[in-house]
Amino acid sequence: MRETLLREDVFTNSRMTREYVKSRLIDRGREIFLCLFLDSQNRLIAQEELFLGTIDGASVHPREVIKRALHHNAAAIIFAHNHPSGVSEPSQADISITHRLKNLLSEVDIRTLDHLIVGDGEVKSLAEQGHL
Repeated sequence: MRETLLREDVFTNSRMTREYVKSRLIDRGREIFLCLFLDSQNRLIAQEELFLGTIDGASVHPREVIKRALHHNAAAIIFAHNHPSGVSEPSQADISITHRLKNLLSEVDIRTLDHLIVGDGEVKSLAEQGHL
């Protein structure tokens, strides 16, 4: 699947993006915060599992996200993380860190396209829920 995504401009396709992050994060026993670094055409430059947490949370450090985005010369970014509990609804902490990251990244001209949350077979989009 990764090869297909690298060959095609699929990160503008919501369904394919959801399937991709789901394949990376489903059935993980700990919370993982994944960043997809994209070029100006929304093609994948790199992906990194930036933060590894516990069964019910992961600390996200904005400085590290910005540092890695600048390292990859990203024009846009998609965040994703899993909820090992299986509940894919965003928490208030998820919404809060997404707003903080979006605001900080915009200061260095990096667009935040979405933050996806993977639960038991379901992926929720904060952008589609109006949080971006």
